[in-house]
Amino acid sequence: MTEILIRAFEMSDVDDVNELQSMPKSRRETLQLPYQSHDYTRKKFENISGDRHLLVAVVKKTQKVVGLIGLSVVTNPRRSHVGQIGMSVHDDYHNQGIGSQMMEAVLDLADNWLNLKRLELEVFVDNKGAIHLYEKYGFGIEGTLRKFAFRDGAYVDTYVMGRVRE
Repeated sequence: MTEILIRAFEMSDVDDVNELQSMPKSRRETLQLPYQSHDYTRKKFENISGDRHLLVAVVKKTQKVVGLIGLSVVTNPRRSHVGQIGMSVHDDYHNQGIGSQMMEAVLDLADNWLNLKRLELEVFVDNKGAIHLYEKYGFGIEGTLRKFAFRDGAYVDTYVMGRVRE
């Protein structure tokens, strides 16, 4: 198994993140568009607000970023107890436990440092691996957003999943 380090995102990670988000499976399972330039990716990450926390999964041996997970704290005062999660794993590193390691790190951040009570995410209904991962960490399907996004020439549905910490 590949040894992975989870750490905060740094601007020096942009090239690896651009590659990760350009991979066919990563692009298919997220809302990324194809053919995003390095400049576009760099600008997207240059001014991350303080309510958005980005973590990366790095292969210890090569220092290559192979996963990205974001946790955004909702800024509306009435929902300041809520965080929204998005993640992706490099196509060549699926099924190696990287998603689990990133989820554990972001849940620790949400629960033990930010005191968030509710976490939310969206996942395409046909992404069975991701749905299984999220359920493993206490997320449940709360609803379906019909024709949520256009992908591969067709509209696809998305599940809204949530996790509430008592």
